[in-house]
Parts: sequence; structure tokens; C-alpha cells
Amino acid sequence: MNSTTATTTPVTPSTWTAWSRALGYDQGQLRAAPGAVLTVAAQGPLDAVGRLVHEDDPAAQLALALANVEAVLAAAGMGPADLAQLRVYTTDMDTLLGVWDTAVERFAEVGASPPTTLLGVRELPVPGMTVSIEALALR
Repeated sequence: MNSTTATTTPVTPSTWTAWSRALGYDQGQLRAAPGAVLTVAAQGPLDAVGRLVHEDDPAAQLALALANVEAVLAAAGMGPADLAQLRVYTTDMDTLLGVWDTAVERFAEVGASPPTTLLGVRELPVPGMTVSIEALALR
């Protein structure tokens, strides 16, 4: 697999820049002719054998779900800079927004700012799971 990350240009209306950057993601990204597309199934706060971890800690659940997305990226020879889209599903939007700095800090650490959509859902597949993340990566 090609190890060169495609050129990415952030796309945000100029009047949105201040509030948009605080969320840790771009409103859009333009990528020139990607050569590889990776779709990542929803990743939750599960350990290597599929057990729920951090049932009572939403920030830790978010951090582990992000780490699991990164593990799939790495297995494909990609990294966080290749992320073109995240969809974050949560059973508790207020709580997720209260710990969203976990994601903002992680994105800053790895130099990524993928366009992200947050969606509230009634339930997720594993009892006690409060967050699940789907991803699209391009290279």
C-alpha cells in the first residue's frame, strides 16, 4: 500500500472558523485523487476479545473507541491523517459532548481533524456501550 498520505485541504466557510476549530475537526476536506479507500465498521470501547471496557466512564469509552479506529487504520497501513470522515453514535449526547475534549485532544496529538458527525441513538449493540465510531479513510 502507498505510504504517502493524499494532500488534504481543510474546507470551512471563513465565518465558521473560530467555533469549528474548537470542536477539533474540519467542516469538510478536499482530497486530490485518493488511491485507496478504507471503510471502518463501527468501533466501540471493546477489548481484543470483544468485551466492553469502561462501562461507567464515557471519556474512557470514547478514547478506546478512537484507539480501536486507529488500530484498524494501522492494520491497513494508514493513520489518523488519512481519516476523511467519522460518524460518532452515542446513547447520551449531553454526556458525550461533556467529554468531547477527549477526542479534540487525541486529534490534536495525531494531527488529524476529520469531518465528524455526532448522532444520538436509542441503543448500541452491547449493553453499557455509550459510543461507537464509524470511519472512512482515504489515501
